[in-house]
Amino acid sequence: MDNYNVSLDLVMLIDDDTTTNYLNERLLNEMQVAKQIVVMKNGSEAIDYLKAAAAGTEGVKSPDLIFLDIKMPVMDGFSFLDEYQKEGLDMTDQVIILMLTSSASFYDLERLRNYKKVKQHFSKALTKHDVREIMKEYFASRA
Repeated sequence: MDNYNVSLDLVMLIDDDTTTNYLNERLLNEMQVAKQIVVMKNGSEAIDYLKAAAAGTEGVKSPDLIFLDIKMPVMDGFSFLDEYQKEGLDMTDQVIILMLTSSASFYDLERLRNYKKVKQHFSKALTKHDVREIMKEYFASRA
């Protein structure tokens, strides 16, 4: 049984794929990774949320971990990362950003190296093994 003693306060899923969000949210809840999981359908929604969190809006918390899809309408993963840096959100938080993709091209993976906040990429959908590795790698000190 995986129980991390709810080591994370908030995990954010940013993906336009409802099925992927459902599967990932269900897995993270089943593994008791976080007290709360928020789902954003695109990068623009997520930036608005993160700006509100950075401004100290009541009831809006910064995530500990963000799973970000690369290919989305409105604002894709790369545009999100550019905006995230432009808004200075990367300077004020301890957020771990991991990319999720169903079709990581060599070009996309090379491009991800330009973003120091992005620690790793994973194929959709997450597996228990992925989540165990993520928790061990990035959040072991909170266990």
